[in-house]
Amino acid sequence: MTMKITPFSPKCGVTINNVNLANLTDREFLVIKQAFIEHGLVFFRDQNISPEQHKQLALRFGSIVKNKIFKSLPGYPDIAVVSKDKNQTTNIGGGWHTDHSYDDEPAMASILVARKLPSQGGATKFANMYAAYDGLSPGLQHTLASINALHANDHLYGKGGYFDGTDLADKLAENVEVSAAKHPAIIVHPESKRKVLYVNKGHTVGFEHWHTDEAFALLNYLYEHGSKAEYTCEFNWQPGSIAIWDNRCTWHFANNDYQGEERVLHRITIAGKPLSGVLL
Repeated sequence: MTMKITPFSPKCGVTINNVNLANLTDREFLVIKQAFIEHGLVFFRDQNISPEQHKQLALRFGSIVKNKIFKSLPGYPDIAVVSKDKNQTTNIGGGWHTDHSYDDEPAMASILVARKLPSQGGATKFANMYAAYDGLSPGLQHTLASINALHANDHLYGKGGYFDGTDLADKLAENVEVSAAKHPAIIVHPESKRKVLYVNKGHTVGFEHWHTDEAFALLNYLYEHGSKAEYTCEFNWQPGSIAIWDNRCTWHFANNDYQGEERVLHRITIAGKPLSGVLL
């Protein structure tokens, strides 16, 4: 059967049916890659892939970023285990963020595979930063195009950071590597060439040459703007579900509404390149 691509919501993601990710043809992969570039977010249902097949799928997109934050799947150092046990109350990714924006070369993509799911809850929300940029006024678009945003992760994963003081501390890797970087607040997507709002609540910690209170007055407005219902969607995980998203043009947020149950997903992150801003 021919692959079928349908909108998941008006401005957030697409679903691709009639395809087996464990056995893709070159033509099928090119169609998936184009949908990924155009929409920034693609969902699949009813898949059955092993960790090795997960890795091989990721390598078709590019090289893999070695996980430095969370514990890895035994035998697969490239696969991060994103999990929460029955007795834990904190979850991973429980706020709007973009993976690896704190690296000098931010991640291109993430591929998340459902492994163990709660009986209900545990969905992931996504937000489209192509659409969020388009929804800004021309004046604010121009202002942001002249700003570099500062990104970091030590406040979350470093010694004394947020996770260090929660019941999820045992999910962190033994030798967590913290990092910081700066990127244009408005980037030009390297493949689609569209302009993107590139800040996120989890990892953006300020603007270059701005006072902190000034920066967060604007950042908080942008976070509220980017999470408007018209730019967002919510994906309900099922056995066999897989999501692939473009970290350069999406946010995501893992719901923490399944207390007393276990949730396990496997994530591979794919390397990107330095990001370029808008020429003024």
